Amino acid sequence: MKVIDEGHSYELDCVGDQNLCRESQKLDFMKRVNGKMVMDGTTNEDVLKMLIDRMQYLQRRLPCRENAQVITKLEEALLWLNSRTQKRMEQGVETKDLPHK
Repeated sequence: MKVIDEGHSYELDCVGDQNLCRESQKLDFMKRVNGKMVMDGTTNEDVLKMLIDRMQYLQRRLPCRENAQVITKLEEALLWLNSRTQKRMEQGVETKDLPHK
């Protein structure tokens, strides 16, 4: 993994036969400056949902305790992020460069 724009843009490594690997994959997160959207991208929540889906797939194919633990922790992380968003919305600071209480 290579950081392109800290906190916002990443280049993910291609794993496997380098002759078959396509270009590395880029992952961009939305970026706001002073509350204004300056770069389109995804969210932490969507990335976690994707990882949960992938881990559930792997768990169906090759179940193990570790996969189950990873799924639980990813779901917990998603709950915390959703809780943070809810608080920020209730306090009127969502989409603003202000902390919530």
